Amino acid sequence: MTAIDLSTLIGRAERVLAQLEAWLPPAPPEIDWSAHAFRWRKRGARGWLDAVAHVSTINMEDLQHIERQKAVIDRNTQHFLHSKPANNVLMTGARGTGKSSLVKAMLAAYGGQGLRLIEVDKADMGDLGDIVDLVSGRGERFIIFCDDLSFEEGEPGYKALKSVLDGSVSASGDNVLIYATSNRRHLMPEYMSENLSARHQSDGEIHPGETVEEKISLSERFGLWLSFYPFKQDDYLDIVYYWLKEHGCKPADIESSRTEALQWALERGSRSGRVARQFARDWAARHV
Repeated sequence: MTAIDLSTLIGRAERVLAQLEAWLPPAPPEIDWSAHAFRWRKRGARGWLDAVAHVSTINMEDLQHIERQKAVIDRNTQHFLHSKPANNVLMTGARGTGKSSLVKAMLAAYGGQGLRLIEVDKADMGDLGDIVDLVSGRGERFIIFCDDLSFEEGEPGYKALKSVLDGSVSASGDNVLIYATSNRRHLMPEYMSENLSARHQSDGEIHPGETVEEKISLSERFGLWLSFYPFKQDDYLDIVYYWLKEHGCKPADIESSRTEALQWALERGSRSGRVARQFARDWAARHV
């Protein structure tokens, strides 16, 4: 082969490689382990931990009228940080009552002590095993957080979550916990027709159908269940007044906001903490 033929062959090979590189996804970036919070990202079949540059910060004292829930999850998180036995947590109940904010408050309180947060979308729950393997052996303590978790029939992430929570041959590691929020206590839809599979015996014992048992078994794998309830009117107003004060409103303006705050909640159809904070932003912008 002459020198000209060789250079032509090399040139063609380089063009082919350039075309292949245009089609292939780039390699995932290096993980910035100095970050306190991560998101699990996917590009094709590849997944990686993407460091969150600007973490949404909320403190424990910002969360009002959920004192019991705060105490329970704070105790569980401290046990986890100190390598004591700790439970995976499922938080269910009314929307806007502080379920997600409570997880973020744990990071704000204990990020300096080695707590880390990994946010995983429901669509990526099938990658839980890979995430656990990725952080295995590290000194930090990782909470895998899935917000608004629920499954429809046949979704693959359902079995992956069951395996990580309990029952897999490989353990999830003592530096990983799962905190999840959901509007469904059993995480999956339940249908009236499923009751038809129950068999009633003459001795009064009831044998639920296997479908119902399967759905209940997932939520039972969470060691802690925390329920969140709609706020009473006075509780809602307390939260409004707290955020107005945080936004620098004067006492007279805070006191005069009551009627409009109640109208705001009535229009939104909810007296949640989220609605209270949204009203406080609007009111403060007009009065500060």
